[in-house]
Amino acid sequence: MCIFCKIAAGEIPSTKVYEDEYCFAFKDINPQAPVHVLLIPKEHIESVNSINEENANVVCEVMKAIPKVASLIPELKDGYRVISNSGKNAGQTVFHLHFHILGGKEMNEHIV
Repeated sequence: MCIFCKIAAGEIPSTKVYEDEYCFAFKDINPQAPVHVLLIPKEHIESVNSINEENANVVCEVMKAIPKVASLIPELKDGYRVISNSGKNAGQTVFHLHFHILGGKEMNEHIV
């Protein structure tokens, strides 16, 4: 079981921001912005490259949760950025699909 599966199962402590039947959102322990939340599906899906017909509905529910998570955080009312890294060269370090929800400051148009 990967670290994100353990976090979603409550086996590893985290600062929960949101949870529903399909996904779990928690504060990143190494934030890259004033607000940095990770949103993960509870079902283990390795990365964007692993999305298929069998898990597409779960991914859809996770995507629908992004604005719900953002609405819970006042610092994101003026906008936020969502990033998902897919693969080692993109910087994916935990191979469980996840979305970084970043904000709390004005971000420029550059991705990095």
